[in-house]
Order: sequence, then structure tokens, then C-alpha cells
Amino acid sequence: MQVLLDTHAFLWFIQNDPHLSAVARDSIEDEATDVFLSAASLWEMAIKHSIGKLNLINVTDSFSSHVHHQLLVNEIEILDISTTHVLGVASLPMLHHDPFDRLLVVQSHLERIPIISFDALLDDYGVERIW
Repeated sequence: MQVLLDTHAFLWFIQNDPHLSAVARDSIEDEATDVFLSAASLWEMAIKHSIGKLNLINVTDSFSSHVHHQLLVNEIEILDISTTHVLGVASLPMLHHDPFDRLLVVQSHLERIPIISFDALLDDYGVERIW
């Protein structure tokens, strides 16, 4: 099985935040699951970090080092953004206004990977959402 983490799911997972559902945590921790994080989520976190809206708790390294370390120790792979992914956003109805989430929806559809996300608005796009 493969799963695509929404940005908040990644953050809640690496911070052991109780907001992450047990079903989501079990899916991520299942050794049979290939876990992906979109490059769009990296971009979103970098933007939020640079403007002071994202401070990772107990981080003594740089933001970049901490994220790289978390990806490595948790065996999370990056799903790169392709031209097809970007162009696919144009065909989506405007049900969700977050550009990062819209890109995740396209990636989920095209790559046939369910999304681990709290965001029920994603259901309106017909993606398989795990929560």
C-alpha cells in the first residue's frame, strides 16, 4: 500500500501530536506501507517556517536538517511535482481554495495514492482519504 501525507499529517506524525488519528498513525507506521510526502508540502512548510508561522518543537538543528532527518528516520519518500500534476490543478473545480491541497488532490488522483488528511473537504474531489 502507498499513502500520501497531507502537510499537517506529516507534522503531527513527527511531533507525536494526539491530533493525528490512530488509523492514520497505524497506516504510516505499517511496514508494508510506502509513505510519501509531496514536494508541495515541503514548499508549504518552508514558506510557513520562513514567515514565522511554523516552529517545530524541540528543534536544535536548522529547519532543513530537521525535516531531512525526519524523512530519513521515518522512511518517508518525496513525491516530486511533475508538469502533469501542476497542469492538472487547472481542471479541478474550485471546491478547496488552498493551492497546496489542490495539488495534493491531483497527485493523489494521478498517482492513485490515498491521502492521509484530517481535511474532509478533500472528499468532495473523490480522493481516497484515510483518517
